[in-house]
Amino acid sequence: MAYSFLSLVNASDKDLEYVMRDGVPPSLEGLVDYEFKGYNLPFITRILGFQKFKKGFFVRPEQSADKGEISGYNVVVVQNRVGEPWIALPNEVNPKRHGFYLAYRVRRSEVDDAYPNALLLNYGLGGNSPWNPAGLLRDYLVQVDPENPDLLLGKAYFALGSSRAFPSFFVLERSNKTAPPVRV
Repeated sequence: MAYSFLSLVNASDKDLEYVMRDGVPPSLEGLVDYEFKGYNLPFITRILGFQKFKKGFFVRPEQSADKGEISGYNVVVVQNRVGEPWIALPNEVNPKRHGFYLAYRVRRSEVDDAYPNALLLNYGLGGNSPWNPAGLLRDYLVQVDPENPDLLLGKAYFALGSSRAFPSFFVLERSNKTAPPVRV
């Protein structure tokens, strides 16, 4: 079945789990210097003010996609309807970047290995301050269709020691080129 951003947003958790298990890992090289519009599926995220977001990817000086690791961040956006534009806050020129993470292929030797066909976005290794709850996040990310690098599905977990709690699926679609953050 061919999926679109909106068909994934409207899919059941059962169907999304199938897509997660059947997906392929996105190319690290293909993510670098791009932002993806994102949509958290649970309605509670709308009430809490983070249903819509952007997720960006970049390479720190000591990193290389060839070495299997890149970095990333989230961007706060206007919480309008799903069909309306993703508008960065406070503005497009100076977006609020937060929730930094390292992105790499799932490593079978680590506790976060539920989806060996995925990338892991590990916020615990992203350099977030110790009191920032984002450090507890672990996102698995797959490319929905091997021929379409622009549509991704994610599954977010909270890391509580060696236990993991599943809060939500999210959908990403390539949005725009970007420059790496000036300060991370």
